[in-house]
Amino acid sequence: MANNFFGITDIGRQRDNNEDTFIAQRSGDGNFIIACVIDGVGGYVGGEVAADIARDCILEQLAYIAGDVVPLLVNTIVIANQKIYDKKRTDKQLESMACVLTLAVIDLQNNQFYYAHVGDTRLYLLRDHTLIKISKDHSFVGFLEDSGRLTEEAAMDHPKRNEINKALGFNPEISKDPDFVETGHSPFLPGDTLLVCSDGLTDLVDKNLITGILTNNNAIEEKGKKLIDAANSKGGKDNVTVVLVQNDKAPRQHSATRPAATAKVTDEIVDPLAQPKLPDGPATVPVRRKSNRGSMIMLFILLALAVAGFLWQYWLNYQLKQTTVKVPLVPVKVKNAQEIKLQDTINKLKGKTLVLSAADYPQPIVLTDSLHIDVDSLYIKAKGTILFKRDSLYHGPALTLAATCKFIVLDSVAFEGFKTAITTYNDALVLKHVVFNNCVTPVQTSYSFPASKQVSGRLFGGMFKIDSLVRGKSQESGIKTK
Repeated sequence: MANNFFGITDIGRQRDNNEDTFIAQRSGDGNFIIACVIDGVGGYVGGEVAADIARDCILEQLAYIAGDVVPLLVNTIVIANQKIYDKKRTDKQLESMACVLTLAVIDLQNNQFYYAHVGDTRLYLLRDHTLIKISKDHSFVGFLEDSGRLTEEAAMDHPKRNEINKALGFNPEISKDPDFVETGHSPFLPGDTLLVCSDGLTDLVDKNLITGILTNNNAIEEKGKKLIDAANSKGGKDNVTVVLVQNDKAPRQHSATRPAATAKVTDEIVDPLAQPKLPDGPATVPVRRKSNRGSMIMLFILLALAVAGFLWQYWLNYQLKQTTVKVPLVPVKVKNAQEIKLQDTINKLKGKTLVLSAADYPQPIVLTDSLHIDVDSLYIKAKGTILFKRDSLYHGPALTLAATCKFIVLDSVAFEGFKTAITTYNDALVLKHVVFNNCVTPVQTSYSFPASKQVSGRLFGGMFKIDSLVRGKSQESGIKTK
């Protein structure tokens, strides 16, 4: 499926800089297409900075996509919002910066797309030559247009068209508002096209012209350029950006019924209600008049087909209206890209040694769930500083060893902020130069004994000691609890 996605941005005709940016590429694992348009606001420098921060954050968080996609998109936007807000606090010249964006992730293999949206950038779905607006504008004028109180033409000319009420970078607490990020998902069928665009396009180019450009036979790159040209030809008042994604699989078609062998094929259009022609011959040849029962049956069939088509179209429109799904943000357990990558590496490891390099994990690995190890033996060694930190909403262990594990070695890693850092069974765990910072219970061990048998003895396990080389201000010995 080559050349089935394309993105382009243009400064327009009246601006000195471009505060728009976009993403049109595959995810790091190659299984999804990321389509995103980001429109920066806040002045000559600030808008560009906010947009770039959001773009970098999205690419980092969506390098590996797995599990529930919509919560992952929401979490990505929450992180981007925090980064923009933090940057504003450290640079007074950027205190007015923010951005709006529409982010879509497309799963072509399963014919689905997922989206998250904040602001007045837009997401459209083109299906069967009909363009449907999926996202809603987070502005007063957008609300009037979406609710039918303003026509498209009136909204495009409204003096408050560009006044938005939602953007990234204004409020650091957006995770507490479950309605802040608009989300949803929908089928993405063979033949469908997604359009993600900035308001630089939709403020100047109406829906009919956009539909006409998207439904022509040009290549996807040419369609994107024609949309840019259309906005510039109408004044180019703002930066304009578009991203297109096509499901270029062959559309499914029902096979036609084969005509009977004796049927005569002509180019003549037959009116089923017309009177049959009389055969050539003398006028005195008696002609038997056919009853109109067949015509009535034909009319009934045509009427039934029309009703069925109307109901089918109504169902399709209803399904598209249901795509917006509000996802509760708190509490939502959303794994980040680093922990997903690490768990996947552990699951697929062929040998018995796993080296964690600080070059691959330059930041602390924030855990929102426990990392699971269920192999017989494994040696995990850190090369550089590898720190596991607890996510503020997570209260479980950082590492869980299965009862089947027999020899698991942790070498030169650190844990911070966990109520219980590691849970294990019997005497499977070996620690080498491991640091536990602010961990209530560094190691919790459970022992398994055969059922219905008498057990005698004493627990001698847990021969831990404090390293002579101090690696941190707070260092605790491993404590076993029953």
